[in-house]
Amino acid sequence: MNVCRGVRWTVLAALLIWSAPATADQPMLNEAVDFGGQVLWLELGTPALILAVTQDGDRRIAGFGEAAPGQGAPDGGTLMRVGSITKVFTGAMLAQMTAEGDVNLTDPLTEYLDWPDIDAADGPVIRLIDLATHGAGLPREADREPGPDDDPFATLTETAYRKAISEQPRLFAPGSGISYSNMGFDLLAMTLGQVGGQAYRDLLRTRLLDPIDLKNTVFAPREGDRLMQGHGFQGEALPDIPTTAVMSGASGLYSTADDMLTWLEWHLAEDAGTLPEARLLDHAAWVPRDGRSPVFAMDESGHMDAMGLGWVIMRPDAGRPLILQKAGGLQGMFVYHAFAPAHDIGVFVAINQFDFDASLAIAAFANDLMAQLAGR
Repeated sequence: MNVCRGVRWTVLAALLIWSAPATADQPMLNEAVDFGGQVLWLELGTPALILAVTQDGDRRIAGFGEAAPGQGAPDGGTLMRVGSITKVFTGAMLAQMTAEGDVNLTDPLTEYLDWPDIDAADGPVIRLIDLATHGAGLPREADREPGPDDDPFATLTETAYRKAISEQPRLFAPGSGISYSNMGFDLLAMTLGQVGGQAYRDLLRTRLLDPIDLKNTVFAPREGDRLMQGHGFQGEALPDIPTTAVMSGASGLYSTADDMLTWLEWHLAEDAGTLPEARLLDHAAWVPRDGRSPVFAMDESGHMDAMGLGWVIMRPDAGRPLILQKAGGLQGMFVYHAFAPAHDIGVFVAINQFDFDASLAIAAFANDLMAQLAGR
């Protein structure tokens, strides 16, 4: 999608959303989601799209296209891979364990992982906060042998990470820069699991997902789940391939639009609620962009001004409110979710085809929609 087309549908959606008549108890929200999602889906041309919004406790979810053969349009209960959105769950798990006194954000990674060569001999150490803010200087991925076509993740193992820590060069000294790293979040999850005394996937379930009531946020589909079919760059259907245990911190989760709204509403809650200390820690701007060098691969979904615990934080700008956001993509899915805490608005949007222009478009649409609904 080129820039002119993107501007065209954004402006058209804005004009028609705001001129629509009231037809329900939450007319503005309904119209923004139903019509805005329709325009976005038609413009992108992906097999399916789902748009979900929460505002002041009200919800609206609209699906378009066909989630999978014979399923019809996706809805709030359709399961889908959320890829790197997993990272903000790992960040929230770090916040929860920090709030409970199990770890400190500034603990050195070597306090928990006794792997050789984690830290350079003559530089700063990697801390847990560095892993959670993409500031450890680790590469995006661990070098490894490719997996077989029917199981490409098979070679992404703890052994591969140990080898990468020893052999791959650091991109910068820990704490001095910011560069996107799946490897860092996977190491963080391994660490938290070790501290918690159980497999990280079980730890996340018992200490975060269950307390927030995210029953359909899981690491593997279950019998009876309606799974959204992902598609490749040429439109080909992609198989649903399980992730390895070592991928649990960066990209392993599946979820539904219903659960994603529950997750966003937990972040937006103002009362004491569930896990309030973890929520406060999770939202803090721990690492400002200013003074970090390099800053790489952080701006695809909007300019990063600071990093929370996995969250990309964008300060208010040109009518847009403060936003915390995170995108993801895996096995033919591109997803994006964000919230504006001062305005009690959260948005989740997903498409089921690899298309980089479309992935940028859904993020821009969601950010613009929050600005419109916030009245800025």
